Amino acid sequence: MSDFRLDTACVQGGYTPGNGEPRQIPIVQSTTFKYNTGEDMGRLFDLEDSGYFYTRLQNPTNDAVAAKIAALEGGTAAMLTSSGQAANFFALFNLAGCGDHIVASSSIYGGTFNLFSVTMARMGIETTFVSPDCTEAELNAAFRENTKCVFGETIANPALTVLDIELFARAAHAHGVPLIVDNTFATPVNCRPFEWGADIVTHSTTKYMDGHGAAVGGAIVDSGRFDWMAHPDKFPGLCSPDESYHGITYAEKFGREGAFITKCTAQLMRDFGSIQSPQHAFYLNLGLESLHVRMPRHCANAQAVAEFLQKHPKVSRVRYCGLPGDPYYDRARKYLPNGSCGVVSFELKGGREAASLFMNSLKLAAIETHVADARTCCLNPATTTHRQMTDAQLEAAGVPAGLVRMSCGLEAAEDLIADIAQALDQVK
Repeated sequence: MSDFRLDTACVQGGYTPGNGEPRQIPIVQSTTFKYNTGEDMGRLFDLEDSGYFYTRLQNPTNDAVAAKIAALEGGTAAMLTSSGQAANFFALFNLAGCGDHIVASSSIYGGTFNLFSVTMARMGIETTFVSPDCTEAELNAAFRENTKCVFGETIANPALTVLDIELFARAAHAHGVPLIVDNTFATPVNCRPFEWGADIVTHSTTKYMDGHGAAVGGAIVDSGRFDWMAHPDKFPGLCSPDESYHGITYAEKFGREGAFITKCTAQLMRDFGSIQSPQHAFYLNLGLESLHVRMPRHCANAQAVAEFLQKHPKVSRVRYCGLPGDPYYDRARKYLPNGSCGVVSFELKGGREAASLFMNSLKLAAIETHVADARTCCLNPATTTHRQMTDAQLEAAGVPAGLVRMSCGLEAAEDLIADIAQALDQVK
């Protein structure tokens, strides 16, 4: 599928049926796989042969869908996980361990912020958060000798800041570490971070890739470009023998193209087991087949809603990088020239109380923790997804207490605007 355009890869990537085989990706709903001899299976455990022996590590359905996502992002290898949160954890924990350090944008999803600042901190991994608008000097100052990677989101959830991917990639590479970018909101339809210098991409496939609120999942994609062996002291897990697999050195045996994902599967998926179910992978593939068609409609609806909100007297601020005058408008034109996403964030002049009244008055849009769905939904992050953060942390992340996040679905824009208008009429 490397010779085809992204639209074609959405529909046909990852799986090519043979003569008389199923046209749709088969759901291999099996925990285990049969072999004729113990030696055959032993070669799989030694990573000498490719194949399947237990779905906790790998499954043919999952691998076909992962291959499609790798093709869409322009990567060399990919894997599916049970959630986007698992994807981000695996991507970072594959590189950093106790005593190590991470640099991350402060403007990221609240659950990811908590993963880094609380849970991974308990594992001995420290994170320095930097503003997505930091200068190059400020960004470089955040690095330490034990820094193992840099992390950011293409479009932050829900602050909608746009990451300067080239800047963050340049700083990461200057310090000999990879840049990991969560590309959930933009999707490869609107941005391919590898083309701007990123090394690893993650996704919550639960969002636009699935697109219908049907199945939770995540994905990790490797660009296959980062030279792990150029920095063997920084990445001993990839560049020194793994005694749990008979002394294999991943970077030597599988090269740049396959080392990262192979280690992530062979070690982390083996030990943590956060696999996506084959049934969920099947649902995900159905969503991917229409991703290139759905994303322009999400963006068009969000643009119309943002323009309406920007002119409304009860709205104090609208955040959408497609609006001229938005702080990230110029950056979005660089990285997201064909559109960003369907999510609009805005603040009402009455603050948290007004936001609550507005959401309770909506008739078409639903109050949900979900986002990036075919159906329009909204929430107040400070009291839901980001409620573990202090007011100071909320401000630093660009998510003030009165912010409303609205994910515009695929409905008629006129109906969405009418629903918003009548709900705003209820706000005093």
